[in-house]
Amino acid sequence: MIEIEQFTFNPFMENTYVLYDETKEAVIIDPGCYDPREHKELLDFVVEKTLKVKYILNTHGHIDHVLGNYFAKTHFGVDLLIGKEDLQTLKSVEVYAANYGFQGYQATEPDQLLDTTDIIKFGNSSLNILFVPGHAPGHIAFYPTDKSFIIGGDVLFQGSIGRTDLPGGDFDTLINSIHTEFFKFPDSTVVHPGHGEATTIGEEKVSNPFCALK
Repeated sequence: MIEIEQFTFNPFMENTYVLYDETKEAVIIDPGCYDPREHKELLDFVVEKTLKVKYILNTHGHIDHVLGNYFAKTHFGVDLLIGKEDLQTLKSVEVYAANYGFQGYQATEPDQLLDTTDIIKFGNSSLNILFVPGHAPGHIAFYPTDKSFIIGGDVLFQGSIGRTDLPGGDFDTLINSIHTEFFKFPDSTVVHPGHGEATTIGEEKVSNPFCALK
């Protein structure tokens, strides 16, 4: 059974997730840890739980979700994976990072570009991939076979949605991604978003002011 640990990092209050199971193998999704204190917080958890990190995964390449890519990839000595359509989003971070005050940002190349046919395997667990553009052109999300949860990045939030005013964003595309991909999941499916608290598909279907089904 997959366990999920959430951390909130950096000034953007971004959610980083560590997923692991009974084998102690783990994946880290969207490492936003930037400063030494945040690095230590993530590392301390991994050490405390005696986890063996297998992959670093990105839902998309915006700065707040990738600030810790270099640290996590190099410290744990594992591959970095991101959706194949969002490579340019990731590469652009090193151009503008200093403008946001992150002069210490260190870029790192992904080792694998993911497609929806790929399956992420760790321990006795696996994650499937959704292609959900709109917030970022190559945004992906991760979910287990039993569809009990989605690690959703900046697609669907509790009572809100990801912003679409950044380069490559598009409101209509995002709403379509939510309706055709996220809302096909059971109402009980828990959405773990890139910012804020978790929600459920059922709750957002009826109450989200941006994308509820009328």
